[in-house]
Amino acid sequence: MGSAMSWGGGGFGGGGGGFGGAPGGFGRPAAPGLPFAGIPTELQGGVDGLLASEPEHPAPDVVFNQNGSELELKRLTLWRLLTKYRGMLALAGLLVVVISVAAQTGPALTGIAIDDGMSPGHEHFAVVAILAAAYLVFIAVTALAQRLQVKVTGRLAAWVMNDLRVKVFAHLQRLSLGFFTEEKAGVVMSRMTSDIENLQQLLQDGLSQLAIQALTMVVITVILFATDVRLAAITVVLIVPALVVASLWFKRASERGYDRVRDGIANVLADLSESLHGVRIVTAHNRQRHNVIHHRNVVGDYRDANNYTAHVNALYGPGTQFLGVVGQAVLLAIGGEMVLHHTLKIGALVAFFLYLNRFFQPIQLLVQQYNTYQQGQASVYKLRNLIDTEPEVTESADAVELPPIEGEIVFDHVSFGYDPDRLVVEDIALQVAPGETVAFVGPTGAGKSTLAKLVTRFYDPTEGRVLIDGHDLRDVTMRSLRRQLGVVPQEPFLFAGTIRDNIAFARPEATDEEIFEAVRTVGLGDVIDRMPNGLDTVVHERGQTLSSGERQLIALARAFLAHPRVLVLDEATSNLDLQSETKIETALDALLENRTAILIAHRLSTAMRADRIAVVDQGRVTEVGTHAELVASGGRYAEMYATWVRQSDLAEHAAADGGR
Repeated sequence: MGSAMSWGGGGFGGGGGGFGGAPGGFGRPAAPGLPFAGIPTELQGGVDGLLASEPEHPAPDVVFNQNGSELELKRLTLWRLLTKYRGMLALAGLLVVVISVAAQTGPALTGIAIDDGMSPGHEHFAVVAILAAAYLVFIAVTALAQRLQVKVTGRLAAWVMNDLRVKVFAHLQRLSLGFFTEEKAGVVMSRMTSDIENLQQLLQDGLSQLAIQALTMVVITVILFATDVRLAAITVVLIVPALVVASLWFKRASERGYDRVRDGIANVLADLSESLHGVRIVTAHNRQRHNVIHHRNVVGDYRDANNYTAHVNALYGPGTQFLGVVGQAVLLAIGGEMVLHHTLKIGALVAFFLYLNRFFQPIQLLVQQYNTYQQGQASVYKLRNLIDTEPEVTESADAVELPPIEGEIVFDHVSFGYDPDRLVVEDIALQVAPGETVAFVGPTGAGKSTLAKLVTRFYDPTEGRVLIDGHDLRDVTMRSLRRQLGVVPQEPFLFAGTIRDNIAFARPEATDEEIFEAVRTVGLGDVIDRMPNGLDTVVHERGQTLSSGERQLIALARAFLAHPRVLVLDEATSNLDLQSETKIETALDALLENRTAILIAHRLSTAMRADRIAVVDQGRVTEVGTHAELVASGGRYAEMYATWVRQSDLAEHAAADGGR
């Protein structure tokens, strides 16, 4: 088979990437990276054990809805996230009640032991022993309940976080390009990382502890009143109002602080992301020092936000502790006098003060957990704003499937502006016949690429309609539309994976023969032959290990493999050298046959191969015709062509002079 097939430039049976040659060629898929040498004998038993215990992983049942399901569109709240798992939530609530009640039996048992087993005239060791044993039982019950509660809330948090991550990621897939143009990538990343991690901490530990401490305060308050109404009333009248006022102040101040903290970390990640993605430009222009200064300022704002929250906590925590100490001193004086006057037993006073200490301890713990709660709420607010962001390009509820198309494209008096008050293209009226190739040429910023984005429905027109075979693009499903379109952007993007994965990105089910055909068509065979593992060579993120021309060739192969009826090439040959450009343009002649194509071209050599050329200038189509017609008319295109001819002649003379 290797001898029967050839790339046109080099046979399949060639070097490392050959069809029948070394591992990694086209005859069989090869694993990326180093060759597999087998499992060492001493490790085989462990591997077999792992495989035997590996659970079944059914195929994921994922349905992506462009407009989102009814459940996904509901407002994001903590309660909605939790109530999806009502059984686990109810079990966690029951364990919280058990912990809060069982943990508070100790002081009551201690008071009974003092009054009924240790007081003069009431020495009964059996009573003390029984109460001590009961104390141990309640400690064991509390420990077991705490263990189960941690396990349940941990599992509940893991499930909720899994749902939330998928929900946020799916929503990002729905958002229009305008969102990603305006929003910094680092800010979006912070929503998926630090914000969700804060929420996970809240769900896993914060909410349960918040509930435990709050319920503990309720239980202790009831016990205090049952022990002595007078002391309990003094506690409620003197201490609780001051704590409530302090807590309300802390709530408002901490909300402002943690909102600043969330914005601060988002800005830090955004600045870091931008610097890392632009590291080559930073190095080339010696901007390292300036970037460090700028990042220090951004980090400084984040530090100031954290300092503010620390200052608020420093005021609230010691302040409530001081109120507790003062309250205990007052109650000790009053309670001591009551014991001296025999209106209160010593055991009851001891139990009261043990509970009083426990009453203030939950307050301190509530402060800590409330910090976690406030951070989680700030994260929920940020995530809610993201989820509530509506896509600019939406699929109508009654959208229909676009049937197989012939490829007629009509711009029906189309106007569009990224800012509605500032149009980029205005009143475009143009018809592209099925199977026709139309090239858009014109100066940078004239609106050529914008027209391509309207055809692919990355944006919707501000006015007018874009139609394919008479169907308004706003009336058909996006999936059925883009299934019949092939797009090659100006800057090709490759995903981390193999070359095979990137070529088959739009059609993962494509066979090897179909991939080979796409490779041959775009003239990618020589590049594949040079790769260490052929099609299974690993491509790093963004394809940084490949040249611009190689990335563009892979992007072209990816588009051609999709078998589109309409091709949109946005300056697809702009990053290629002359030899590669010639190869691509030759391939385009065959590939574009019987297909409708829109070419955004800066190089007139590409535009000249189109059936018609449309000149776009200042947002309007000023001329339309064949190359010969436009040159003969002496208009804007004729000027561009004359300039291109002069530059080509100068380049040839310079090359000739350099050769002499």
